[in-house]
Amino acid sequence: MKQVKENFGKLVFDDREMKARLSSKIYNSLKKTISEGAKLDSNVADAVAVAMKDWAVENGATHYTHWFQPLTGVTAEKHDSFIAPAPDGGVLMEFSGKELIQGEPDASSFPSGGLRATFEARGYTAWDPTSYAFIKGTTLCIPTAFCSYGGEALDKKTPLLRSMEALNKQALRILKLFGNEDVKYVSTSVGPEQEYFLIDRKEYDKRPDLKYTGRTLVGSRPPRGQDLDDHYFGVIKPRVAAYMEDLNDELWKLGIYAKTEHNEVAPAQHELAPIYDTTNIAADHNQLMMEIMQKVASKHGLVCLLHEKPFAGVNGSGKHNNWSVGTDTGENLLNPGDTPSENAQFLLFLCAVIKAVDDYQDLLRISVATAGNDHRLGANEAPPAVVSMFLGDELTAILKAIMNDEPYEGTETKKMKLGVDVLPRFNRDNTDRNRTSPFAFTGNKFEFRALGSSNSISCVNIMLNAAVAESLKIYADRLEGVDNFEEALHEMIKKTIKDHKRIIFNGNGYDEAWIKEATEERGLVNYKTTADCMPHLLDEKNVKMLTEQKVFTPAELNSRMEIMLDNYCKTITIEGNTLVDMVRKDILPSIEMYLSKVAETASLKQKVDSKMSISYEKNIMNKLSSLNDIIFAGVDTLEKVLEEEQAIEDIVEQGYAIRDKVLPTMESLREACDQAEMIVAKEYWPYPSYGEMLFGVK
Repeated sequence: MKQVKENFGKLVFDDREMKARLSSKIYNSLKKTISEGAKLDSNVADAVAVAMKDWAVENGATHYTHWFQPLTGVTAEKHDSFIAPAPDGGVLMEFSGKELIQGEPDASSFPSGGLRATFEARGYTAWDPTSYAFIKGTTLCIPTAFCSYGGEALDKKTPLLRSMEALNKQALRILKLFGNEDVKYVSTSVGPEQEYFLIDRKEYDKRPDLKYTGRTLVGSRPPRGQDLDDHYFGVIKPRVAAYMEDLNDELWKLGIYAKTEHNEVAPAQHELAPIYDTTNIAADHNQLMMEIMQKVASKHGLVCLLHEKPFAGVNGSGKHNNWSVGTDTGENLLNPGDTPSENAQFLLFLCAVIKAVDDYQDLLRISVATAGNDHRLGANEAPPAVVSMFLGDELTAILKAIMNDEPYEGTETKKMKLGVDVLPRFNRDNTDRNRTSPFAFTGNKFEFRALGSSNSISCVNIMLNAAVAESLKIYADRLEGVDNFEEALHEMIKKTIKDHKRIIFNGNGYDEAWIKEATEERGLVNYKTTADCMPHLLDEKNVKMLTEQKVFTPAELNSRMEIMLDNYCKTITIEGNTLVDMVRKDILPSIEMYLSKVAETASLKQKVDSKMSISYEKNIMNKLSSLNDIIFAGVDTLEKVLEEEQAIEDIVEQGYAIRDKVLPTMESLREACDQAEMIVAKEYWPYPSYGEMLFGVK
């Protein structure tokens, strides 16, 4: 434990280092910039740069980089050394405030969705002082925002910071109405639970589909998958435990609060959950966590798969986004307290979230839309594509009583009696957990379960923060200056419940009857694929809200719709081309080789004894020959629909072609290939089986 405490954050230029290395004047000025958004003085920047450089060099750094999050979905960095020429022919180790504050990467090579022409290359990175710098290898990494020459956001950090500021502004207005004058800042916090698969590197290297796309494009179901549910919370295998130990060490050095680790439901699947942090920092840490997870896996001869659905037929991986709102004075605004029915401030913030989720359910669906996550949503390990909210029995009953102007009788806290005297009794929570709900209240926070494992958490939190800020703005506009605040507040809460009760559902989200009720009776949206939902980002109400909250400009929204749909189309196109390559170069030749072997065996049997039965061989040859013809025709069809799809210029129409033609053709081809795998002898099939991959790590 002592070693953990000593090593935690050792590679982070955190508050401890700043206090020790900066003068009190410089430190206090910087803290004011971080906590209150005050303008950063150039003298402060120079002093911080010198201290940061000295600390980094002492810890083995030779280079620095502005670490940013472009719209590629991964992070980016360009390394520069600290060295500068010395008069005597040697070198000096220098780093200025200007170099700390601003960088200039090439903006033309990153996705811009039309915001920048290819020949317009200039872009800027700007230091985010709210997120600590850290050392990775021999490089000082400085978290930064990324924008174009014209000032448009080309990253995910900038809109996230804008959304946090929007929510802060509106939440402060509400808190003042309740007499909370001491609160200076309201921020959201997130704890993203990260799911992932670990497989052996040797098996991974034999799978072109995993290497090129992150998921298996063919593969028949093994005799045993997750049928017995014995993997969940099961004993962690020694090789995986060694990986988790090293992973924790690396994450702790970088100040990432890795807390909980366990086996997930599917074989070879695991989860890592951190302690909550401010949303901006949590987003940075999660991007860094995914990178470190993959690097550490490589050291153990493993591969960490972050795709949402790397294996068909078993659970995919999500990233549960646990979201809450708190003040700088330490108050959780989503904490109901002992008597939530009497906690008017909590009820108003709760209603703001309810209204936000109902009004902008489409934006929440859009925020988790990717080609990979489309395979996962609606399956048994993930919530449906229909967004709804779970509040539990007590809160639902409270809201119903308010809506109907009835007294709330309350619920008695029940003791859990386990029937064994030696076991302790403890209070039961007032609400159970609902794993089928996309957006569930879990005590003092909301858990949004629809986020995919490879996604940045920035996108969903941008939309959530902005939508809640909009609700709070509407409330503040109506409540400020009213004659009778309590009466107006009661009517506001009552109206919200009546207007938005359709979004609340405490039942089984997997039930087909619910999907029918949600869409046909309640009018909730059901966008099953990325192609279905992404164009709705530009719906008038969404553009109006996001621009008025100053989270995006209209041009930035247009660019993001283009980029996300383009990414969807390119991802599936790469998958399709990979499948074509695998079928033509490996699968069809393997089937032919095995057919030849079976035919040879039949011929030998007939030579030995003309009366010897060859019905087994005939049966195999008939089945495989038929499948061979289907696969051959299927790969021709797939090539054709891929060519047709890529010829479409309109990105929305191209997305529809992917949805309607490419994906169904790939699925049909896969089905035939998987049937062939079940017939072809193991030594003739070109790829490791699901069983070998899922159960290969001991």
